[in-house]
Amino acid sequence: MEVTCLLLLALIPFHCRGQGVYAPAQAQIVHAGQACVVKEDNISERVYTIREGDTLMLQCLVTGHPRPQVRWTKTAGSASDKFQETSVFNETLRIERVARTQGGRYYCKAENGVGVPAIKSIRVDVQYLDEPVLTVHQTVSDVRGNFYQEKTVFLRCTVNSNPPARFIWKRGSDTLSHSQDNGVDIYEPLYTQGETKVLKLKNLRPQDYASYTCQVSVRNVCGIPDKAITFRLTNTTAPPALKLSVNETLVVNPGDNVTVQCLLTGGDPLPQLQWSHGPGPLPLGALAQGGTLSIPSVQARDSGYYNCTATNNVGNPAKKTVNLLVRSMKNATFQITPDVIKESENIQLGQDLKLSCHVDAVPQEKVTYQWFKNGKPARMSKRLLVTRNDPELPAVTSSLELIDLHFSDYGTYLCVASFPGAPVSDLSVEVNISSETVPPTISVPKGRAVVTVREGSPAELQCEVRGKPRPPVLWSRVDKEAALLPSGLALEETQDGKLRLERVTRDMSGTYRCQTARYNGFNVRPREAQVQLNVQFPPEVEPESQDVRQALGRPVLLRCSLLRGNPQRIATAVWRFKGQLLPPPPVVPAATEAADHADLRLDAVTRDSSGSYECSVSNDVGSAACLFQVSAKAYSPEFYFDTPNPTRSHKLSKNYSYVLQWTQREPDAVDPVLNYRLSVRQLNQHNAMVKAIPVRRVEKGQLLEYLLTDLRVPHSYEIRLTPYTTFGAGDMASRIIHYTEHNTCHFEDEQICGYTQDLTDNFDWTRQNALTQNPKRSPNTGPPTDISGTPEGYYMFIETSRPRELGDRARLVSPLYNASAKFYCVSFFYHMYGKHIGSLNLLVRSRNKGTLDTHAWSLSGNKGNVWQQAHVPINPSGPFQIIFEGVRGSGYLGDIAIDDVTLKKGECPRKQMDPNKVVVMPGSGAPRQSSLQLWGPMAIFLLALER
Repeated sequence: MEVTCLLLLALIPFHCRGQGVYAPAQAQIVHAGQACVVKEDNISERVYTIREGDTLMLQCLVTGHPRPQVRWTKTAGSASDKFQETSVFNETLRIERVARTQGGRYYCKAENGVGVPAIKSIRVDVQYLDEPVLTVHQTVSDVRGNFYQEKTVFLRCTVNSNPPARFIWKRGSDTLSHSQDNGVDIYEPLYTQGETKVLKLKNLRPQDYASYTCQVSVRNVCGIPDKAITFRLTNTTAPPALKLSVNETLVVNPGDNVTVQCLLTGGDPLPQLQWSHGPGPLPLGALAQGGTLSIPSVQARDSGYYNCTATNNVGNPAKKTVNLLVRSMKNATFQITPDVIKESENIQLGQDLKLSCHVDAVPQEKVTYQWFKNGKPARMSKRLLVTRNDPELPAVTSSLELIDLHFSDYGTYLCVASFPGAPVSDLSVEVNISSETVPPTISVPKGRAVVTVREGSPAELQCEVRGKPRPPVLWSRVDKEAALLPSGLALEETQDGKLRLERVTRDMSGTYRCQTARYNGFNVRPREAQVQLNVQFPPEVEPESQDVRQALGRPVLLRCSLLRGNPQRIATAVWRFKGQLLPPPPVVPAATEAADHADLRLDAVTRDSSGSYECSVSNDVGSAACLFQVSAKAYSPEFYFDTPNPTRSHKLSKNYSYVLQWTQREPDAVDPVLNYRLSVRQLNQHNAMVKAIPVRRVEKGQLLEYLLTDLRVPHSYEIRLTPYTTFGAGDMASRIIHYTEHNTCHFEDEQICGYTQDLTDNFDWTRQNALTQNPKRSPNTGPPTDISGTPEGYYMFIETSRPRELGDRARLVSPLYNASAKFYCVSFFYHMYGKHIGSLNLLVRSRNKGTLDTHAWSLSGNKGNVWQQAHVPINPSGPFQIIFEGVRGSGYLGDIAIDDVTLKKGECPRKQMDPNKVVVMPGSGAPRQSSLQLWGPMAIFLLALER
């Protein structure tokens, strides 16, 4: 019967761990940077406070299977601050030198395709304190009935800060307040920018002429020191006053050297002067020294407003502005307006006619116009009138009106615009009036109403304009609201009626309008026409690339669909397999009209038919390809990252083992997995250990497991796992396992399992063994060896000799653990032997809502020269750390030691283990069996025997 049981047990597959291991993502945000404080506000919101310029670090700890992907996003804060999204696995979001605009709410989104994504957030509050600004204002008012002047002075102190700043006013070294000096008021004004406090000095007294200091403070939040600014108030304190050496409007000629002086006429303390230009910066080559502004060889583009500003923090800044106008003329245009009263659009004898001339000039009102007919100055008469400002035309436009047009009025009219006495060239424009002067017409040449071109090619849209004179053509878009032309302009002018486009894109398709301009031609209703631009472009298809998995012998349908293209139809579809042309598939009669996709059907997937398929689709303009990778390969395994306590170390052999768990992605998509090929390679090494792991039928969601053994402390390893089916090797998955992920710490490595010394305690824990301990140490205290009893084994202890004093504390802090269970058990060995033993405390630091340390266990006094074990139950509400706190007793014979710290999920054992017994973890590489796994088959077997 015993042999039968052994045979039955040997048949139990190692991976029978149950199903349903797939779990939705869970996430928790913890801070890991230079946080000043993590607290809860009045609405139970997590607030992470950090000083501007420090490093912001947030961790998103996740659980769930398959492994969730993490993405960070941000809202709130400055609208101009664009936070770049990142995708990381259980990584830390790190922002160096965080700025105030980067404050706001940060979201961690974890998703793995199971259930809804997990979204957690935390608000980051960036603290800062700028330098304060102090300004002085005064009022002078006559008091009726009393022949004297009352002068009131206001000292206004403004600062930007977070949190709100506290203000302290001082006169000299004395702090001012209402209660101590009735000559002052201190108040906070309404409707001010930033935080402001005003010190009001009522009816100035002699003692009020002194030095005043505004000190601002955020009460040392985040270690931000106080800042202060001082102002000396005297009986000569006055706001700045200015005057200019030139008129406020300065007209100059191009090429002149311009110098403007801004002269101070008052101000104490001495004001600072600054020149600025609007719009834009000062011209290139301009020099501003004190109150003098020099612009050499000024040009038309240098026109604009130049501002001289004087500030001394007393009163309002003084400002003087010079409007610099550099004479210039450009864009001479004309208009021919037929008789408006008779609503005529043609030039007719016996009707009125108006010729208008305009130039864009600076200064516009200084332009003069002169009219010539056939080369001679036009003579004014009752039938020939010249007007300067026609309300229907742009400002400063000259119009020549011909009343009751005669044949003798035909001829060439010339309009000359000039700046009298200025070295600026005249501009002129010529208009011919004759019986051949007719209004324009516009049309699209035959065959050019629709222009079809391929994407990337040049295109030319054309409209023909007839008439004399022939006006320019204005182009615009019709079919798209507020759409701009390819040039980026809403309107584009062409003289020949052609709109030329370089390298057209599909977005340029549409209707374009051409219309006659009202200038340089007849001032009549514009004539217009339309041209259609049709841009052809190659097809876009889906899928661009697709991985198709199917079991051997099963059929597969491959479909390449046309998403968009111009023309929107498939002209040809060509299939290739591994680069070789395939015969065209048979045409399905019902699908002859469906020219938007191409299909290829494989009757059965075989080893020979597995490989790369390409469908090249063309629409007479270009082509695109759909790629299909067809195979019966198994999908990759999905490693399980939430294994409780996967690392088990073996102190005597310096080895550790690792429980590797995984599920198989979509096992039913292909043939059953027969075995896995496991490759284990130590990092920085080339050789790998390879082993085959046989399996039975693998179901979706089934947790598979294998125990890796003989891993060397403290090395990390790369694990590669490949599934095999009857088809062959499937997709490989890899991960890195680290020794630091173990659940029992023997303190054998120098990194002490990621434990760190608390920087806020009085002294540190020390790592040593029997070989490194001080041979002259105090007798009758401390352990001779670690728990293993070997001289090489390390442990942690506190040295209580001088300079340690009563009550000094040493804290050893564990790494941060992600709480994936409700209950945990902390087990450890302690040695408390000595006359002056103080206390050993175990604390739990919760990182769920702020940082909170709670006492979980405590022991005091001499417990003998023996290692003993403690089991401490904890139930953290979120990510947590454990802290070992050693407290120094009344004397130097008080060394305390700890060793073999274990953290396990679940409740603690009810019965304590023998404190002197060392349990060595198994080191074989046999697949791990669970008592629960074995019980089911054994029960069935025993029932069968009873029958």
